[in-house]
Amino acid sequence: MDRSAQFTARSAQDAIAYDLPGSGTASETSLHVRAARVLEANWTGASTVPSRSLYPHQWSWDSAFIAIGLRHVSPLRAQTELETLLAAQWADGRVPHIVFNPSVPLDAYFPSPDFWRSSTAGRTAGAPRTVQTSGIVQPPVHALAAWLVHRADPVLSRSRGFLARVHPRLAAWHRYLLHRRDLGGAGLVSVVHPWEQGMDNSPCWDAPLARITPAPARSFRRADLDHTAPEDRPTDLDYGRYVRLAADYRDGEYADKGHEFAVEDPAFNALLIASEHALARIAAELGADGTARRTRAERLTAALVERLWDPAAGLFLCRDLRGDGGLVRERGVSGLIPLMLPGLPRDIAAALVRTLCGPHFGLGDRTRLVPSYDLLGEAFDPHRYWRGPAWFNTSWLVERGLRAHGELPLADALRTAVLHLADATGFAEYVDPYTGEACGATGFGWTAALALDLHHDLHHDPHHDLPLDLHHGLHHDLRQEPRQSPYQELLKGAREGVSSAATGTFDTSDKGGDRR
Repeated sequence: MDRSAQFTARSAQDAIAYDLPGSGTASETSLHVRAARVLEANWTGASTVPSRSLYPHQWSWDSAFIAIGLRHVSPLRAQTELETLLAAQWADGRVPHIVFNPSVPLDAYFPSPDFWRSSTAGRTAGAPRTVQTSGIVQPPVHALAAWLVHRADPVLSRSRGFLARVHPRLAAWHRYLLHRRDLGGAGLVSVVHPWEQGMDNSPCWDAPLARITPAPARSFRRADLDHTAPEDRPTDLDYGRYVRLAADYRDGEYADKGHEFAVEDPAFNALLIASEHALARIAAELGADGTARRTRAERLTAALVERLWDPAAGLFLCRDLRGDGGLVRERGVSGLIPLMLPGLPRDIAAALVRTLCGPHFGLGDRTRLVPSYDLLGEAFDPHRYWRGPAWFNTSWLVERGLRAHGELPLADALRTAVLHLADATGFAEYVDPYTGEACGATGFGWTAALALDLHHDLHHDPHHDLPLDLHHGLHHDLRQEPRQSPYQELLKGAREGVSSAATGTFDTSDKGGDRR
């Protein structure tokens, strides 16, 4: 029995053993218990669903975030989470955004497997024959998750050969994105459907989507409205456009050409850069050289700044490649996510913090979590999906960025808000950014997982709150090596480089021009 099963089987008193002795109050420890129980309830035996009712299958970036939290309860289960997802990878390298559970009825979720037809329409692209998936992708958080999961229990990871098995799949995944999805020709990756970026209904997509002829409303039945309020979800018009884009991609056998919708998104690319840094660390752990990965991450960071940074807006913007090729003048939380990057110029990082705390997002003033969209934008809606509500995964990413750039009071306040609101709302999918009212599903997978991660940092890492450049001085003063969180170690390695000579014949897949 792994630690997750043991955890939920024991009493709350026994479960306290998962915290360091004397760490936290009883109420803080109970958050740990409740979050772990959400993950246990959503576990299917091989992966974790985001929500039993609303999202009854495995979602790609959800599983990455869930693994980051699961590593604190069961490193084995966290490894399995990622391994299950990557087992559904297509031969061209793409990691599909949904892996369907065949035991779930077709009408429980739309678009269902019979819409995507992955095993037939995706045959040319190498879709697996033994499992049904969607044909689009989601943000590449997976290498970052794999590195953090490895660091949670390196002995277990090495004994199972975890990194050695997932590394080739992660390298192929990045290769697919970098070679097949550089639709603008400037090095950045493009998304070809709003669902790929993960922030499905953001006003940042309104202008690019306006060109798309929607599928007739009678041609599909939305299952999401059976579980949530219609006023919280995308409109039928928007959904019709989503369906049209997905159907056209399917009917084109998932070939990456001729897309009507193609957008360079800052969050998607920032997460790819963070995962490139993680792949460099994974390569070093496996005895190879991660220099090419770090160099590529630096090059992508420069391209991100060159292509998507807007000084007047004070954040990164999306670029619509199928319109006039210009920036989309909408402020979304996606434009703040690059704060997590270690190579971001200091002046840009400072400007992002000002925007985060200013009138457009109001963090620490009008809002406690980061809104998904501009509070002053015409399309702002505090309840409608990604058009204003605050999500826990984006707040987690921003918290990591604030901490990485030394904004510790802000990071601490955001962490406290995430922990309080996650627990108080029953681990809601998202919340009203002003009131903290729960929206969408409750018992949501990544909300519980990322609350676990921040809770663990708060109680298990005594030097977590120190900026990176102070760790060396603290080591000097205390005459002992201060413990850094795995994410801090990753950032430090990205800044300073990891010196590790390549040994053996391990294929790092770092060479340029290696197209599949």
